[in-house]
Amino acid sequence: MNSKIPEDLMERAYQGKCTKEDALQLLEVPPFELFRFADELRDLAVGDTVTYVVNRNINFTSRCVGTCGFCAFRTNNGKVLSIEEIMEKVRDAEKANATEVCIQGGLLPEVGLDFYQGIAEAIKAEFPEMHIHSFSPMEVYHASRISEIPVKEALRRLKRSGLDTMPGTAAEILSDRVRKIICPSKLKTAEWVEVVRQAHAAGIPTTATMMYGHVETREERIDHMLIIRDIQKETGGITEFVPLPFMPYNNPVGEKMIREGRYATPGLEDLKIYAVSRILFHGHVDNIQASWVKLGKKLAQFSLHCGTNDLGGTLMEESISRSAGACHGEMITVDELEWMIHGAGRIPKERTTLYRRVELASGNLRKISGCGAYE
Repeated sequence: MNSKIPEDLMERAYQGKCTKEDALQLLEVPPFELFRFADELRDLAVGDTVTYVVNRNINFTSRCVGTCGFCAFRTNNGKVLSIEEIMEKVRDAEKANATEVCIQGGLLPEVGLDFYQGIAEAIKAEFPEMHIHSFSPMEVYHASRISEIPVKEALRRLKRSGLDTMPGTAAEILSDRVRKIICPSKLKTAEWVEVVRQAHAAGIPTTATMMYGHVETREERIDHMLIIRDIQKETGGITEFVPLPFMPYNNPVGEKMIREGRYATPGLEDLKIYAVSRILFHGHVDNIQASWVKLGKKLAQFSLHCGTNDLGGTLMEESISRSAGACHGEMITVDELEWMIHGAGRIPKERTTLYRRVELASGNLRKISGCGAYE
């Protein structure tokens, strides 16, 4: 194991020019030296503020024609929420001061773009200020095929209906070798990249995720991050990068791993992924998000010293990770998030989906509950 990070590698990191070889070398550095350097770059990029968003997840159905071997949420005959049932959840979110709803669901047969437009239009008609962060690249791709229109046109119509941003999910690992094993019927790497590029061109920013810890190699993880970085260099439309450790329970891919004596990624490996992502994305994507659902609250808090600067959302209703074995709850309060952030010695700040300051309709700013002050 190398004892220190070479100066020329560090210089490339400061300049946002780390290579694949650099990233692989960083994985061999003693962990706490890696974390220290990632934390230094976090400080340079965003300072000591740690952000979160008050939001609600809404999964409108578990029914799905997909065949992803890592999914424990999919069913053949799950209920599909009506528009009114979705709106009831949006109303509850608004009452809880949510600024964002994140809506995703299974791929329904013979359900085209009108279905997704109807959801967005109903929300904007009643809550024009509610940020709609919804519909994965796979859902947009699926709906465009059902409706027999190009992805570009589907995105244009969704934006017109009120879609503000998209989650960069369905990325898994951007390697066709890996995708053929874990999600053979999902859109291919180039198709995922093209949907995201088209979304940015249509004025719809996205996040970017990476689900790691199953059949992929270390090189494929780094390749994934470099693909995301290349998109960002071209479009500037990515708001955050979210590494998501694979949950191995109640799904075929995970069950096979467990039979072979392989379980979820160890916490130290998770933290190294967060640190390397901070270093690779320096100068390109400022926000590295830790998932308290996947990591657990204590490891997510510790990750704030390994390069992360955002703890995601309150969620209010998390069910996909829970069905695959995550046991850290389906919601978290603002008070607890701020408690975690203060406990890490950082400054909590509620943000919008686009990492802007949250202001109430009255013009007042929201109370910073953990320290009794107002922003």
